[in-house]
Amino acid sequence: MVERIYLDYAAATPLDQRVLAAMMPFLTTQYGNPSSLHYFGQQARAAVQKARQQVAASLHVSPQDIVFTSGGTEGDNLAVLGYLRAHAPHGGHLITTAVEHHAVLRTLEAMTRRGYDLTVLPVDETGRVAVDDLRRALRDDTVLVSVMYGNNETGTIQPIEEIGAVLKPTQAAFHVDAVQAYGYLPIHPEEEGIDLLTVCGHKIYGPKGAGALYIRHGLQVASESYGGPQEHRLRAGTENVAAIVGLGCAAELLTAERQGRYDQAARLKQRLYEQLVCRSGQIHLNGSLEHSLPNILNISIAGADSAVLLIALDRQGVAVSAGAACESGAITPSHVLQAMGTEDTWLRGSLRLSVGKETTEADMDQAVRSILAAADCIKEEGHE
Repeated sequence: MVERIYLDYAAATPLDQRVLAAMMPFLTTQYGNPSSLHYFGQQARAAVQKARQQVAASLHVSPQDIVFTSGGTEGDNLAVLGYLRAHAPHGGHLITTAVEHHAVLRTLEAMTRRGYDLTVLPVDETGRVAVDDLRRALRDDTVLVSVMYGNNETGTIQPIEEIGAVLKPTQAAFHVDAVQAYGYLPIHPEEEGIDLLTVCGHKIYGPKGAGALYIRHGLQVASESYGGPQEHRLRAGTENVAAIVGLGCAAELLTAERQGRYDQAARLKQRLYEQLVCRSGQIHLNGSLEHSLPNILNISIAGADSAVLLIALDRQGVAVSAGAACESGAITPSHVLQAMGTEDTWLRGSLRLSVGKETTEADMDQAVRSILAAADCIKEEGHE
């Protein structure tokens, strides 16, 4: 039997057993509808409100500013489309970066077919956007700027607080996709000038199908979801109470354990970097260690093909990815690495290694051996 090593925590984390324990009553004995007025319904309603408080506390905001969603994609869509429906239904200027998640990029691109203008800012070789480029791109009719906090493929952290300061005196709203960054960075939307912020549960050891959108107090967002008044009338339909409870518990655990998780991930990432990039001329770091999330390391093996590498490593029991999990079926190179100007030598052989709180040094060592063996194999084949 092959011993399995999981290095794809940026795609999904396992459900924390403490989170599962918090969810179980609402999957079994506490089954009331939060909209019902009787005892069973009020039990469920109180659980949803507690979860709202837990998520809000993790972001240092008011519970009334948290709306529950099904995850990052829905949160991004609600933030972008909901804000535009409420404030600029007939068009306007939008700004984003070339390295955003497709949940944002494709949504904004769809808006260009409805009469909106879109500016996509370039990034440098590390994947960071220049604040001066953003400043120059601003127009009188700029209505929304969307910039990811930490990139899901390379881990690159954007200068969010600086961008928030630039946007503060303007009329443009600032949306931030913090799905990856939430699990490791202390985020304070009100201090950073963020108007809308997306997080989700399955990146922080919570359940899949649960997320949250922070909406700055007083900011109007319109929904196209028709039905009941749930979630401040922004998401009609009976709440997924168990998943919401799980998200709340995961957020509370995160608040208590974030620094420890950060330190452990950073140590393991440094170990990976030293044993892979520093030891092999065949392996290239995509991005940089500076301004980067502690859990994600994106590398390329010269002359390799990502799909072939993923299959070969999986056969050896090492689970990694080539980029965003939701794009894993694509055969085209990563749009993030292309935007960073990655050379063709490295572009098609990229791997994303992402560690988590269960990752051990033994896991690292086995993964390193497998990756180095794959690099050596490719090098030997190139000399035949």
